Amino acid sequence: MKGLARLVQRQLLSLSGIGLMLGALFFAAALTPTLVPRSYLTQGALAGGCFAIGYLAGNLWRWLWHYLELPEPSAHLRSRANALVAAGCLIVVVVYLWRAAEWQNSVRAAMKMPPVETAHPLKVCAVALVTFVALLLLGRLFAALSRFLALQTKRFIPRRVANVVGVVIAGLLFWSIANNFLIRTAFDALDSSFREFDGLFEPERPQPTDPGKTGSTASLVKWKELGRMGRRFIASGPRAAEISAVTGQAAQEPVRVYVGLAGAGTAQARARLALDELKRQHGFDRAVLVVITPTGTGWIDPSAMDTVEYLHHGNVASVAMQYSYLNSPLSLLFQPEYGAEAARALFAEIYGYWTTLPKDKRPRLYLHGLSLGALNSEKSAELFETIGDPIAGALWSGAPFESRFWRAITANRNPGSPAWLPQFRDSRFVRFMNQNGATVPSDAPWGAMRVVYLQYASDAITFFAYSDAYQAPAWLSDPRGPDVSPELRWYPIVTMLQLALDMAVATNTPMGFGHVYAPEHYVDAWVAVTDVRDWSTDAIAKLKQQLAAKARKTAGDVDDDPDRGG
Repeated sequence: MKGLARLVQRQLLSLSGIGLMLGALFFAAALTPTLVPRSYLTQGALAGGCFAIGYLAGNLWRWLWHYLELPEPSAHLRSRANALVAAGCLIVVVVYLWRAAEWQNSVRAAMKMPPVETAHPLKVCAVALVTFVALLLLGRLFAALSRFLALQTKRFIPRRVANVVGVVIAGLLFWSIANNFLIRTAFDALDSSFREFDGLFEPERPQPTDPGKTGSTASLVKWKELGRMGRRFIASGPRAAEISAVTGQAAQEPVRVYVGLAGAGTAQARARLALDELKRQHGFDRAVLVVITPTGTGWIDPSAMDTVEYLHHGNVASVAMQYSYLNSPLSLLFQPEYGAEAARALFAEIYGYWTTLPKDKRPRLYLHGLSLGALNSEKSAELFETIGDPIAGALWSGAPFESRFWRAITANRNPGSPAWLPQFRDSRFVRFMNQNGATVPSDAPWGAMRVVYLQYASDAITFFAYSDAYQAPAWLSDPRGPDVSPELRWYPIVTMLQLALDMAVATNTPMGFGHVYAPEHYVDAWVAVTDVRDWSTDAIAKLKQQLAAKARKTAGDVDDDPDRGG
């Protein structure tokens, strides 16, 4: 026990003073609010990670000071300074922990969530300590390996060159182990797990008996090959009688076509199958045709598609194709090309046939995607390919920050319009909407094509940026979005890490905030995109209330979905 105590004491004495100071400041900054409320577990892991990064920065500063052979204070002065700095950092940490609950409640208030009484500071500190120690040990292992490799090579090359070689080789070894073993093993396990999950049959969703439905015995697509998300999409949604009960008018049965990954071996083959199934169901005879790009697992947000089917009295056909078993973040990391390839293949097949139809008899063609689906849907149709015969428009919700088209428009927004709800030129081509609708009057004229981005200011998947590490994001400027805490402040490096965590938990918010899009907000977006004119203001308000109540009542149905909204 004495030996262990001495070992622990030596390790504590070996810690860097400047590193601990910067680590404490990073820890304190990590307790401040960002876009999404945090649990003590996520807060602790974030704070511990930030402490480790601050400690590393302090260590690098100390190394650089020694390397440049700059004068150092005496031991006595250094010890007094360290004591004062330590006391100051301790005060900062305590004050920030004390205010953590207040800051979390500022986020919860913006999202109309009940306040919490405590942020569990002791639990946060415990989780942070475990996280920091784990990262510290990993860092010391890397340093020890670097020194060992440098010692082995300095017999043949100059000392400082050997030090560089040791660091480079150690870095390559760590990366190789992490990438080729840990990450690949985890990926294979997750891929297998998601594939098995996708194949599960839900007894409450039996195979359709209507021969006009995808997955029926008359369908070109087998029910068992649709996948779990495909079966959910086909079996859910409003029937003609349900639509009529709400609208008080005659309605048609909406056409929904879906092809799962098991439907065919390649994206092109699945796209041709989707086209053939859409033609079999006479989807091109409908007034509105929506080409959907799903999220990573193949999930399609019911809040989006139910809404447009109600608004057009069921006179809608929609078609979608699965491209992955993984949820969106994993699909984006490991299979980034699959989604774009599948989206382009499906659009090419549908658009190619659509252009052969008489213009006065074919449906209006729209694109739709949520999250990763929005990013890939953007890539599905190049402007130069459709400029001669343009589609009617697109509705993209929660577009990720990597979306090329979204970034270009946001960056070139009209002066004075906020980054979280931009206005672009005369708004005839593209408009942005949030919980409160658009900033452009609803009767403002549109051009030939209508594009709407539905986004919430509290959605980190949309507003994250790597540049947040070194400059304050534009969306933090006043005025802020209605669902963003007024207590949110920018801190170098820390804010980027906070937002990265917010991305991971962006679907844990109430509906209508973060990355969980509400049907009543889709109503306004689809009305604008598809030019709905036969609904009165009162009827639209009633539809919003009914869809919102239904969505919140059935919200638990998607709690087991690993890709809810993402």
